[in-house]
Amino acid sequence: MPVLATPLSGFAFIQQPLDRADALRDDHEALSRHWPAARVLVLDADGQAYADAQGQPTLLTGADLGAGPGTAIFLGLAGEQAWFCVDAAVVGAAEAPTRVDLRRAAAEWPAALSTAFAYARGMSYWQARTRFCGVCGGAIEFRRGGFVGHCAQCGNDHYPRVDPAVIVAVSDGARLLLGRQASWPARRYSVIAGFVEPGESLEQTVAREVHEETQVRIDACQYLGAQPWPFPGALMLGFRASAEGGQQPQVDGELEDARWFTREEVGAALARDGADDGNGLLLAPSISIARALIEDWYHRG
Repeated sequence: MPVLATPLSGFAFIQQPLDRADALRDDHEALSRHWPAARVLVLDADGQAYADAQGQPTLLTGADLGAGPGTAIFLGLAGEQAWFCVDAAVVGAAEAPTRVDLRRAAAEWPAALSTAFAYARGMSYWQARTRFCGVCGGAIEFRRGGFVGHCAQCGNDHYPRVDPAVIVAVSDGARLLLGRQASWPARRYSVIAGFVEPGESLEQTVAREVHEETQVRIDACQYLGAQPWPFPGALMLGFRASAEGGQQPQVDGELEDARWFTREEVGAALARDGADDGNGLLLAPSISIARALIEDWYHRG
């Protein structure tokens, strides 16, 4: 199957990323110098960020917290200013009149801040679930600005985990294939997605996942773009794919339903976005690459 790379944009968590400044992670003196003026995101155990009464981010400085970076995770630089994230236990609940989840932040915060929040959430989730070595069970200590979990008992190092998943807009030329999970709001459908398995290429994953979930077979796919999706730790790799007409979707497993939707149905759903009248198709939210794939298909005509 031919694969051509073209850009896809318009979704959250990719705009204005930090310079990750990998070389600084081993430089404790440099991190300590940056700490007093650094911006610090505070995340609680549920991955929510501290915010003010209006829901905007509470950005503390290192000087507000005192001491040095300690166990804070070094996220990188914005110009000359360092960014870190810390566990809420460091500052206490009294500092947070509001706590905001990542989906709300993507809709309401400036893009650079929601991108940094997504990055911080993925890192804090990984650390929270990497307390003990998976090889020997020894306790983990974090090094390199929080990016390496080192086991003092057996010496093995553990690194942040990212789970690659494909997400694909499948068309038969006139219609778009969408599915829904039973847990979703009524009438919501989205494009097909699934995780990459060991020993599998991305193109093979696209073909397998589409067929497993809908019994539709594709004949070509094309990579369009990617989105970090830290719910909790996925990287969504977006594709479009073509399928021969006449195939009837069937579900038996993860999806409750899958069907073909016409351009008119998708266009009507896009037109009433944010003003649901209780009728017709509902689509994935605008922060997601799923929505960008749907819009890309629709506007290609």
